[in-house]
Amino acid sequence: MFSLPPVYPIVDDTLLPLERMEEAARSIVDGGATILQLRAKSLSAADFLDAARSLRKVTEKKRVTFIINDRVDIALLSNADGVHLGQDDMPVGAVRRLIGPRGIIGLSTHNRSEAAAAERESVDYISFGPLFSTTTKGDAEKPKGLKALTGTRRSVAVPIVAIGGIQEEQAVEVVRAGADSVALISAILLADDMKGKVERLLALGAAAATAPALTKR
Repeated sequence: MFSLPPVYPIVDDTLLPLERMEEAARSIVDGGATILQLRAKSLSAADFLDAARSLRKVTEKKRVTFIINDRVDIALLSNADGVHLGQDDMPVGAVRRLIGPRGIIGLSTHNRSEAAAAERESVDYISFGPLFSTTTKGDAEKPKGLKALTGTRRSVAVPIVAIGGIQEEQAVEVVRAGADSVALISAILLADDMKGKVERLLALGAAAATAPALTKR
């Protein structure tokens, strides 16, 4: 089974212009992140591909897992490690045929039903959220909260990355509520010191990992 690291940074074009993405990616991986996602919903296909290829070079040097949000074509052309899909994106089976058995597939879920369906599709991991209010995704659903995360954790065995409005001070309680990983966007991208922020978050993740684990299904 695919194993999620405790911190899942996302480079998002709603918070960073194209010309700053590579610099941000370098700071994030220098801070110790072992996975990085690129989400670029407003960029042209050409600019998205340029950014993906640039970040792939950064992540490849440090052997960091690189995930592309939504766009399977961009993932393939940039030699990314995988793709993260939304509920309205290409079906998981079709994506698997395109990226092969070793490619990583993540799927966004918002409730137990979607999480269970994703697990049946044999995705490598799911995201669950938005956990709290978020401004980085304009079409985000209402916040789900920690109780819903715990309920989902107890109903599926697939790895879960919690997402949506999570800040540094909430990371430990999110992990204790059942998340294997915590996705952070503004908490990292708006930090004065991205590298230092990632280092602190990884230390918090290590501390949270010592808490009693929730029983999975």
